[in-house]
Amino acid sequence: MPASRLLRDRTARWIGVVAAALLTGGVAAAKPYGPGTGSAAAHMASSAAMTCEARSPEHTVALLELFTSEGCSSCPPADRWLQGLKGQGLGLDKVVPLSLHVGYWDAIGWKDPYAQARFTDRQRDYARQQRAASVYTPQVVLAGQDFRRWGDAELRSALAKLAGKPAGARITLEGSTVGRAVRIRADAQLQAAASASGVPAPSSQLHLVVFESGLQNQVTRGENRGATLTHDAVVRHWQGPIALSQGKAAASEIVGLAEPGDRRTLGVAAFVQNDRGEVLQATACVMQ
Repeated sequence: MPASRLLRDRTARWIGVVAAALLTGGVAAAKPYGPGTGSAAAHMASSAAMTCEARSPEHTVALLELFTSEGCSSCPPADRWLQGLKGQGLGLDKVVPLSLHVGYWDAIGWKDPYAQARFTDRQRDYARQQRAASVYTPQVVLAGQDFRRWGDAELRSALAKLAGKPAGARITLEGSTVGRAVRIRADAQLQAAASASGVPAPSSQLHLVVFESGLQNQVTRGENRGATLTHDAVVRHWQGPIALSQGKAAASEIVGLAEPGDRRTLGVAAFVQNDRGEVLQATACVMQ
């Protein structure tokens, strides 16, 4: 059976499951991605399903994390830079960009609607791991390492080096959205090369992400007062870390949406990262 047909069949099966669960309160909305579960089932019949699937390649795909904030006047240029990656031919087969909005700029006048405390925690974990004195925005973390020189030439050089490495993990990923619900599913397996040395391999974890592009927001206070800011690849929901057991992990989640998914540009991503911060592999796709 073709992969696309298999994904459509799976989607059709989970539509019934999630509709029943939402009607009976069996699925909790993921915060802060939005409630909306009470009316999700009502949209199932009238909304067309959007799906995507991805299988990670043999080479390493870079995970690019941009820590940003709508309250930071230095961040809009970095946001625009991330938005332009695809136009430069840097597709998801080369780099998986994620925009993680932090909240520590909120105190100076503008509350970032996309900020989550866990992203601030993640950035601080990187700082501790790399013995940095503080956190800052905009910060680019590439493949788990601080990447201060994030100009186009420097990025292409770094991506070429990463692509020259065999992937440390294999990932299969599926995303489906119908009405006010989105399902993400991923399987991950470490590659033999990741543990072939005589040194015990560090523990590895699987992470699943729902992201959204095409967002626009008018800022009325703070450093960016009066600006209309646009964003791509904004992380709206995060599941993980999910520990790999005997080199394998599988995860699946249904997330409630505040608005129907067919009005939005939604995507899913998955990556495997070890305790040293090294990203072994990443993959992503956009639902259509």
